[in-house]
Amino acid sequence: MKRATICFLVGEDPRRILLGLKKRGFGEGKYNGFGGKIADGEDVRGAAAREVREECGLDVAPADLVPAGRLVFFFPSRPEFDHDVSVFRAVRWRGTLRESDEMRPEWFPIERIPYERMWQDDAHWLPLVLAGASVDAEFTFADDNEAIARFSLRAISETSL
Repeated sequence: MKRATICFLVGEDPRRILLGLKKRGFGEGKYNGFGGKIADGEDVRGAAAREVREECGLDVAPADLVPAGRLVFFFPSRPEFDHDVSVFRAVRWRGTLRESDEMRPEWFPIERIPYERMWQDDAHWLPLVLAGASVDAEFTFADDNEAIARFSLRAISETSL
């Protein structure tokens, strides 16, 4: 199972989210947060910050990454797709937004997130993360690697952390 990160940059005024349209590889054609593999010897926060920088040009200090949960994805028909993902939110960053060879970044109002163009699991847990909760979830995908066959999801409010 691959260990990975995902980070969602959330602007406060107006309330919006930065998503990236995946241009190649796993998840091509879908909007998602910014993230990816954790390199050997790299800590999870460092990996998340590096991936944001590589995929959209913005610098998020590892200390500004707010842990928002853990997602485990199972793809029974393609076990090489299985992922254990650490989720982060960020509201502070610096730099200039840019498109990379992997992602085309785009801002969306929170109330108009394009869930129909994202992984099907996102609609289940991302609203909780954006509301300030942390999530612990497992998703098992159907044989088509798109539909969700089953899932479990637990949200933990920040006040109970």
